[in-house]
Amino acid sequence: MEQTSTTELRIGDWRVCPKSGEISRDSMTSKVEVRTMRVLVCLAEHVGEVVSIEELLNQVWSDVIVTQDSVYQAITTLRRLLGDDAKRPKYIETIPRLGYRMVAQVSPWIDAAVAAETTPAHGSRRVNTRLVWAIGGLVTLALIAAFLVRGKVAGHPAPGVNNVIASPERSIAVLPFLDLTEGMKEEEFADGMTEELIDKLSKTPGVRVPPPTSSFFYKDKHVSVSEVAKALGVIYVLDGSTRKSGNRLRVAARLVRADTAYVLWSETYDRPWDDSLKIQDDIAGEVTKALKVSIAIDPRPKS
Repeated sequence: MEQTSTTELRIGDWRVCPKSGEISRDSMTSKVEVRTMRVLVCLAEHVGEVVSIEELLNQVWSDVIVTQDSVYQAITTLRRLLGDDAKRPKYIETIPRLGYRMVAQVSPWIDAAVAAETTPAHGSRRVNTRLVWAIGGLVTLALIAAFLVRGKVAGHPAPGVNNVIASPERSIAVLPFLDLTEGMKEEEFADGMTEELIDKLSKTPGVRVPPPTSSFFYKDKHVSVSEVAKALGVIYVLDGSTRKSGNRLRVAARLVRADTAYVLWSETYDRPWDDSLKIQDDIAGEVTKALKVSIAIDPRPKS
């Protein structure tokens, strides 16, 4: 962090000056809060790499105790300032469950006027041109590598999947909850709801739950419940949705037995929109209790 804290950067179309806490483009300049700027610089330092929420907390908020909401708020602020779209990111991409990734091109800022004054010789200009091409080549290679890695992931089953092992009797996969809020503005809450459910269910004695990396593999994919269950080696699949309207939140969830496609349990939870973390914790707790009962009375516990 120290090396880049005083170095001006070009991030996409923006000139970023960590020392003054400003970003500028054309004739527009915006001030950035200190810790929010540190988040931006941290992502820029790891351009093309996934930076976990824990790593951002450790680097940016190492001297204070805060929750993950601080990271979410900083990312939201940066997207607003940069004019970025979470659905079609040009700067910061959300990697569900893992963290965030800077997808814009990053390089040291070189002022055009200064460069012209300090490079009168043609030889120096050739050196600068080579430097630009070298940086461009490295970025291209990084993008190609990322593309190849994604291609390999997309062409194979989810991480940790074993299609040969028989499904344990008490096994549940939690599919990523859908954000049905208008404009899909609460996707992070829906993802958090999914993670909270996985966490609570995995702590239930005798219940096997695939990890979040396996569940989120199926986000935005059109795959049947039976296919998901077979791939993840489970008997039951829990899915659902979240919807925020005004100051009210509705979370709907259902439990499906994959081999019969029967819905064994479903419920809808309405809550006032105040503390999102408390809402996730409360609803996840109620769902977990209900699922334990539903599985226990399932007339076909063995596959």
